[in-house]
Amino acid sequence: MEYRCEATSVEGFVQILACNYLPHGYWFYVTGHVPVGKDPRRVDEKILAKYNIALSRQQRARRKQAGQANLHYVRFGVFFVLLATHGRHPFFAEEAASLRDVRQVPIQFAGYSLSVKRGNFLQRESDQEPPSADGRHRVRVLIGRERFGELQSHLLDLATHRTVERLRWEFWNLPFEPYAPVRKQLLRVLRQMNAKRKAMGYERIPADVLRLRRRIVKPFDALGADHQKLACRRGAGGESQGVSSGSPVSSAAVPHGGAVGSQPRSAL
Repeated sequence: MEYRCEATSVEGFVQILACNYLPHGYWFYVTGHVPVGKDPRRVDEKILAKYNIALSRQQRARRKQAGQANLHYVRFGVFFVLLATHGRHPFFAEEAASLRDVRQVPIQFAGYSLSVKRGNFLQRESDQEPPSADGRHRVRVLIGRERFGELQSHLLDLATHRTVERLRWEFWNLPFEPYAPVRKQLLRVLRQMNAKRKAMGYERIPADVLRLRRRIVKPFDALGADHQKLACRRGAGGESQGVSSGSPVSSAAVPHGGAVGSQPRSAL
C-alpha cells in the first residue's frame, strides 16, 4: 500500500494537518528538517519504516482497540511533522526529548500557528436559548503571533497611503487561507485600518476585500501552473521543535488512553 506523505503546497500541508490529522486525535508531535545533502524521500522511507506508519484504516482501528498509538507523517520541502495519538508506541520513548503536545505548543509552519483547544460555547439557535458549553476539542489555525504583528504593521502603514483598490489587492493576495480564526484576525486589522482612514476623511474599506472561503486542495497531488507560481512567490518554512533528522525522530511516555481517530482517506 502506498503511503503518501509529501505535500506539494503550503496550503495542502496545513490542510492535511488541520482537517485530517489533528481533528482525529493526532496531538503529540515532533518536527524536523531533512539534513542538507540528504534525499528527502529516503528520509521519508526511513521514518515510515522505523515507526511502521504505512497502515490501512483497518490496521489502525485494531491498534486503537488494543490501546496502541497510531502515527502519521507529512513533509513539505525539507520540513516535516510526525504525529501520534494516545496509546503505547516506541515513538514516545525515542522522541521524549523533543515531543510536543499540540494542545499546549502550537505547530509553527510558514507563518501559520496550528493548535487544538477546547471549544467555548456552541452557537445558539435563538436569543432565548441558554448558552451551552462546547466540550469538544477544536482545531485552531491562526497567523502566528510574530508574522501577524509584521502583517498588521504593514497593512496599517498602507491604510492611509493606498487606494481602496490597491488595499483590496493586498488583502486578496495575502499568503494565508481564510480559516475562521484567520478571518477574525484580518477583520480586526481591517477595523483598525478603517479607523485610521476615517480620521483622515478617506473612503472606508469594505469588508468584501477579504476572502471568506479557503481553497480546497489535494495535498499530495501536483499543483497547477497558476498555483505553482503562487506557491513559489509565497515560499514556505517551518520552525523545528526537535528532530534535526539525521535519524528519524524521538518521544516521551504519554499516558495511555484517550480516543484515537480513524485513518483519513487522503492519507491512503
